[in-house]
Amino acid sequence: MSDIPRRAVTRTAKLASLPLGYAGRTAVGFGKRTFGRPAEAVALEVQRRTAEQLFAVLGELKGGAMKVGQLLSIFEAGLPEEVAGPFRASLTRLQEAAPPMPAETTHRVLAQGLGDDWREKFAEFDDRPAAAASIGQVHKAVWHDGRAVAVKVQYPGAAQAVMSDFAQISRLSRLFTPLFPGVEVKPVIADLKRRLEKELDYVDEARAQTAFHEAYAGDPDFLVPAVVAQSGNVLVTEWLDGTPLARVIAEGDQDDRDRAGLLLFRFLLSGPARCEMIHIDPHPGNFRLLDDGRLGVMDFGGAARVPAELQWSIGRLLRIGTLGDPDAIVDALWEEGWLAEDAEVDPEEVAELVGPHAAPFAVERFRYNREWMREQTARGLGLASDMRPGSLARQFRLPPQYLAVSRALAGGGGVLCQLEAEGAYRAEAERWLPGFADDDPGTDAPEEITA
Repeated sequence: MSDIPRRAVTRTAKLASLPLGYAGRTAVGFGKRTFGRPAEAVALEVQRRTAEQLFAVLGELKGGAMKVGQLLSIFEAGLPEEVAGPFRASLTRLQEAAPPMPAETTHRVLAQGLGDDWREKFAEFDDRPAAAASIGQVHKAVWHDGRAVAVKVQYPGAAQAVMSDFAQISRLSRLFTPLFPGVEVKPVIADLKRRLEKELDYVDEARAQTAFHEAYAGDPDFLVPAVVAQSGNVLVTEWLDGTPLARVIAEGDQDDRDRAGLLLFRFLLSGPARCEMIHIDPHPGNFRLLDDGRLGVMDFGGAARVPAELQWSIGRLLRIGTLGDPDAIVDALWEEGWLAEDAEVDPEEVAELVGPHAAPFAVERFRYNREWMREQTARGLGLASDMRPGSLARQFRLPPQYLAVSRALAGGGGVLCQLEAEGAYRAEAERWLPGFADDDPGTDAPEEITA
């Protein structure tokens, strides 16, 4: 019997404790209100304690539960400050750490993947995990040729645990929603489930990382570690040193924040142009700021393909958004499937909604910050809450081809707001997005990149 399924009852009990804990705290809150405490203060305390328990439980679990916690932690910048402050440190720890599995279990997975003689492939191997990912943990080792390597070992039974977690978490999504205003949790979790099924395949991850490594070989701004070996549920890559982005967020000076933010943004936008792929898991645990100023990038299990015609469409939409012409914005959204075919919308209302999201690309320099993010999430919350017939919310759609890119850019924007980074983001869009720098962004895509 595999290790994680054997603990299925315990896992389910921990997840099931979340709604019970929430109900209990709510009851206590009503009691305190009876004794004269303001309703707002009681609600804030309930929200804070719910968040603390939520991330404590997710942090104790591996598989899908921890992955969801990591994803939602990206949106921390959109939380009200009085709620975000008390558990911001907990979110950062969740991105970087999880309880290790026993050494004998690790050895068994290594033997299954690399063979019974797996130790001969290493000059050194540290049984203590250096880091924990959502579906596996990483050990530092020395390959037989002397290279320092990271050995990623998938938890036994991870696939079964992930599916079980998602079945539970989908039913508990109402608990996430009040903590992250403006984030539609159910579709995010559904997309995350599909992506995580892909991440469980280390063959696919090795293929994606190799594509990025080759595309960025010798780059002055980025370092993507090479894949050294892959077999079964084991992935060996070159080791990556540097300062975790989470530490830059917590302790870095403004110069480091600005550089890390600009490089993260550049990496997300340049990936499609350089290898037709985008890194869609931009939580801080996947990045390191190196001593030489480069940005080191890890974890390519969630990479998604972005074909040339989609790159052009993204650039064109973004450029039209910055120009602010209401009719052009509506026409472009219709053409790309962001509005229902029979939608009846007020172009001025649509432009008012879209404009702020294009703000970082409408000026030469822009500073991402938590206040700006809260304004956008509040705007999104207002849109999502208005589901009356004929309302603007009912007219919008998220085209399937944009789902992965939207997740990557939204997650990256959340990290930039945590960094409070300032930079010339418009110039990056002009450099990397075909269609954005075109003199006439309303024209059709060039023939050579259309399907």
